[in-house]
Amino acid sequence: MILVFGGTTEGRKAAEVLEEAGSPFFYSTKTGEQDISLHHGERIDGALDEEAMRQFCQEHEIRLIVDAAHPFASQLHQTIAGVAGSLQIPVVRYERIYPPRDPDITWIDDYSQVPTDIQSLLATTGVQSIRKLKWLEAQGVKVYYRILNRESSIVLAHQQGATDEQLCFYEDSNAINIDVDAVLLKESGLSGGFTEKVEAARTKGMRIIALKRPKLTLEDCVNGPYGLRRAVEKLLPEFYPLHSGLTTGTCATAAAIAATIKLTKGEMPAEVPVLLPDGETISVLVGYGDGYAYCIKEAGDDPDVTNGIEVRTSVQLSDTFEIVGGEGVGRFTLPGFDYPPGEAAINKAPREMIRSNLEPFGIPLRVTICVPDGEEIARRTFNPRLGIEGGISIIGVSGIVKPFSEEAFIDSIRKCMEAAKASGTDRVVINSGGKSERFVKALYPDLPRQAFVEYGNYVGETLKIANELGFMHVTLGVMLGKAVKLAAGNLDTHSRKTVMDKVFIQQMLHEADCDIDISDITLARELWDRLYQRQDRFAKTVIRHCFAHCAPLLPNGELTILLIDDNGKIYEI
Repeated sequence: MILVFGGTTEGRKAAEVLEEAGSPFFYSTKTGEQDISLHHGERIDGALDEEAMRQFCQEHEIRLIVDAAHPFASQLHQTIAGVAGSLQIPVVRYERIYPPRDPDITWIDDYSQVPTDIQSLLATTGVQSIRKLKWLEAQGVKVYYRILNRESSIVLAHQQGATDEQLCFYEDSNAINIDVDAVLLKESGLSGGFTEKVEAARTKGMRIIALKRPKLTLEDCVNGPYGLRRAVEKLLPEFYPLHSGLTTGTCATAAAIAATIKLTKGEMPAEVPVLLPDGETISVLVGYGDGYAYCIKEAGDDPDVTNGIEVRTSVQLSDTFEIVGGEGVGRFTLPGFDYPPGEAAINKAPREMIRSNLEPFGIPLRVTICVPDGEEIARRTFNPRLGIEGGISIIGVSGIVKPFSEEAFIDSIRKCMEAAKASGTDRVVINSGGKSERFVKALYPDLPRQAFVEYGNYVGETLKIANELGFMHVTLGVMLGKAVKLAAGNLDTHSRKTVMDKVFIQQMLHEADCDIDISDITLARELWDRLYQRQDRFAKTVIRHCFAHCAPLLPNGELTILLIDDNGKIYEI
């Protein structure tokens, strides 16, 4: 079981990450005032001292603690560390992302260091800091305190000696709504609106004083959802039924970082920090060869033919920054991609990842990416169909592969649809898989191969993409198993989302004047044999129902639906 200490933005994100597993966990907050929806997590509220925390962990067999509490909750961090150490429970700290410390800001280590050469100060450091700043009032500085506009906070502020005149409230969490000489902020990170508060204070010409965040010494520290998931998968493998992986873009980036470290510092670390597109940083294992660094692609539990491949990167000093593809990296041969024909098949997001991760080194580099056996592996991917030849693509939008990710699959559908559009065809033929595509291709012998796109189970999403791209003619090929689900209005036909509805099938049979007993069937395709000479009537009824749900998704185009049986016979209205 996992215990999360939250009550923060990071706590909410941590809960979202753990909810993906469908496994139970505990979510703890001090006040119980955070609005958060949990389906698999159980909420517990109230402060826990060391003994209460230890007892809770023992009674509920806690095997992993996620510390996503506020960075300034020093006592809680110490308590977690003490309990976890005594019970030998691993701790993952979900830290915030912090911008670099601005030298124009006055940085202090504690409240006693607030400068006294000011006449007035707005403290945005929370109600608990009021008593720690009373000494400043004694020095003649007029101090105002911005707190949450709730009864519990106002009562506590009064108990610590603040007057109503000194209190102001968060109308806009990042706005500075009072005129003073200076503002006191906590180093609260990006999620705490630190950057926005600094800019608001500068707009008013205020001096900015910032309290540095406390230092934490935890070994496992993450600063985003992907890093947390990977940490949980490592420390508590059974929590997630399926594990995540890395994109080829992340592997290429990690190898590029490692190669650059070796070039500039002569060091060869076993793992390197990789900045992902969402701003978080994860640690990635790397290795070294003769003149290059490499990263082994791990797909997790996602079925991916590139799993286990070695992505190599070499770097050389250059006059300009350049990313090129070497052995095993394909090249675009058709328009419709991020880059023109002839360019290496390294997509925009991975290129930007590599560039942003290497920019801090401050030197122009020529980065060459290679994938041994990439050309052979590419034959088992969508690349030939997309017009990418000579190797695999270096891809990835988020940098992380979630197992059986709907987002990733739909993204691949979109790329195929864009390639179809770029081919110049005004008709796209979408099919659930290779079998139905083989049968339908014979009807459209003159269409380019890019015009045939597999939707898997995502009929609705594929039709929406077709509409967005402006296709005027769409042919939907579907076999009976998916067709009966689609006819019932299920635009995602995956078995985990929907099952064959025998009651609805019986209704369609009745509409087609084909009343037969189907109580013992287990697969929809069994219907073909039982219908004898009435298959055509039933097929047209199924198509009409499918059309009713699909046509509205293509309001500006013409939709043709083809129902295909196991022998390749095609039915249409």
